Amino acid sequence: MISSKELIRERILIVGSNGMLGQRLAEYYKKIDDIELMCASVEESSFIEGVSYSQVDITLKDDVKKLIFDFYPDFIINSAGFTNVDACETERDLAWKINVKGVEHLAQYSRNVDSTLIHMSTDYVFDGKKGPYSEKDKTNPISYYGRTKLASENALRISGSKYVIFRTNVLYGPVKYGKQDFVRWIVNSLREGKQIKIVTDQINNPAYVDDLVQAVAKVIEFRKEGIYNIAGAEFLSRFKFTEMIADFFKLDKQLITPILTEELNQPAHRPLKSGLITIKAQAELGFKPHSIRETLELMKREIFR
Repeated sequence: MISSKELIRERILIVGSNGMLGQRLAEYYKKIDDIELMCASVEESSFIEGVSYSQVDITLKDDVKKLIFDFYPDFIINSAGFTNVDACETERDLAWKINVKGVEHLAQYSRNVDSTLIHMSTDYVFDGKKGPYSEKDKTNPISYYGRTKLASENALRISGSKYVIFRTNVLYGPVKYGKQDFVRWIVNSLREGKQIKIVTDQINNPAYVDDLVQAVAKVIEFRKEGIYNIAGAEFLSRFKFTEMIADFFKLDKQLITPILTEELNQPAHRPLKSGLITIKAQAELGFKPHSIRETLELMKREIFR
């Protein structure tokens, strides 16, 4: 006989669970007793142990349909995406398939089972001329990556599904598997004595991954819908951020060379004066981001020796 407690267990599906945010979400939700969790990513197996896992390619409509209909989630958290900004310029078909068509597939079957789709977006939907930006500011992406992320937002708006869109920027945190985040790249590069070039003209407020996890938890708890900006409290340049990292870990700042974005000759344009205003999330979700120093201390305890 099924108990009343089992009947009210919420079912959460994390898509892209092997990614940076997905790993932290999986670690967070697997510890909660009254959550039934399913993780899914494109890889054959889960990076996180002790979770139910299914391999999925969100560009394949039938894969998404089977995943969602087999599990029947109350909430779908989409942390999957093609996030290599420069590669998006040259691999446009693949970027569109993952970042837009994949979201369309998730939204369609999310609507079919009456679940809420929580989707991750970016400050790259803005042009970076007059930041920081609120949720109501006019979008104007200047890279193909930004265009795909704005298209994914628009696909959700017209899908008829219940949705939450989180816009964030410069996501970092103590993730153990997969590609390095900005902080880990800086620390490892400087520890190895490498010279690194860091831009002085890109301004934003970097987002700590566990702050974003908590924001996800709050929209689920409060049954919220709509768009929310989630980012840090401190607005600064990438160069200043790098100096703070070097100072905290007592690394050689002489290895850090200041440079302008245009000098890098990257394929994709970057929004320069950017960042995200989080007043709405603070008011409606009780969002309170950690300071950069606090996050570096947390990362030091967890992944740095």
